[in-house]
Amino acid sequence: MPVTDLSSFSAFPIIQAPMAGGASNPRLAAAVAAAGGLGFLAAGYKTSEAMYEEIRQLRDLTSQPFGVNLFMPQPATADRSAVAVYAEQLAGEAAWYGTELGDPDSGGDDAYDAKVAVLLEDPVPMVSFTFGCPERAVLDAFAKAGTYTVVTVTSAAEALTAQWAGADAVCVQGVEAGGHQGTHRDDPQLDHAGLGLLSLIPQVREAVQLPLIAAGGLMRGSQIAAAMTAGADAAALGTAFLLCPESGASPVHKRAVTDPVFARTELTRAFSGRPARGLVNRFMREHGAYAPPGYPQVHYLTSPLRKAAADAGDAQGMALWAGQGHRLARELSAGALVEILAAELQAARGVRV
Repeated sequence: MPVTDLSSFSAFPIIQAPMAGGASNPRLAAAVAAAGGLGFLAAGYKTSEAMYEEIRQLRDLTSQPFGVNLFMPQPATADRSAVAVYAEQLAGEAAWYGTELGDPDSGGDDAYDAKVAVLLEDPVPMVSFTFGCPERAVLDAFAKAGTYTVVTVTSAAEALTAQWAGADAVCVQGVEAGGHQGTHRDDPQLDHAGLGLLSLIPQVREAVQLPLIAAGGLMRGSQIAAAMTAGADAAALGTAFLLCPESGASPVHKRAVTDPVFARTELTRAFSGRPARGLVNRFMREHGAYAPPGYPQVHYLTSPLRKAAADAGDAQGMALWAGQGHRLARELSAGALVEILAAELQAARGVRV
């Protein structure tokens, strides 16, 4: 029988958010699950075969429930000439790092159909979606397979779309969140117009009757308590888990999160062509102002630059995704972090530990 209660997935309402690009790996998800949270794998930018291999590895590490996140295919709205101009503007970066720019068209639709087919053939407990909402037929198929589905939303209107399509829950993402904003439609006129999490949760709570997972800058149990008081049923934390030894984030990225040099975050299109929040560095300052809308084309264009910068240990040329609360990051094991967050949550809610 399909699971209908979000609380049945883990002992604590604490979810390790999926972070594409390597941070969310089987080791991290298993450690979170073992401590009473819900671990997540990020299938974005992976082949369906690589996604399946990570699922297999995670199943070898834990028998606890877990989730897998998929990126929705994006409409072909990128201005090819604007992307080509951006490539010319990045020629100096490629020369500096001794690499070539990537092929903007190499990513396609992120193998979405193949990944859906794999997850329906060999179901996992939970699947979430970012950058849009699947059609009802897809969500119905997952329901039939016994998989709980979550759609990332950044507005009450998007939450209604998810409810109408048959999602089991929504992940309410505030503008404070690190990484990409999960808007269903990328509208350049709405850049930097996102709502803060505590303003967004009540709006979504009044619009839909689905369970809500809060996401966006949450780093302490007291913040999780505030989000739940506002109407959330659970909380997803990404940046909070970034520094864990189990995290697959690069050492350069981990050091930057707590480096005073990187004091603030901003939303930028510089690395991927879609608004994403990261630590402000040289690349963002120099290229953010004229980076064109164009996801995932710009992502694949800059991919070799970001890899070369990471290989060189140069944080100034990397996409250092992080939420607004990054200065509160703690260098703890994933298990210890879940336990501390749970204790902080219980203390904030007046529950005896």
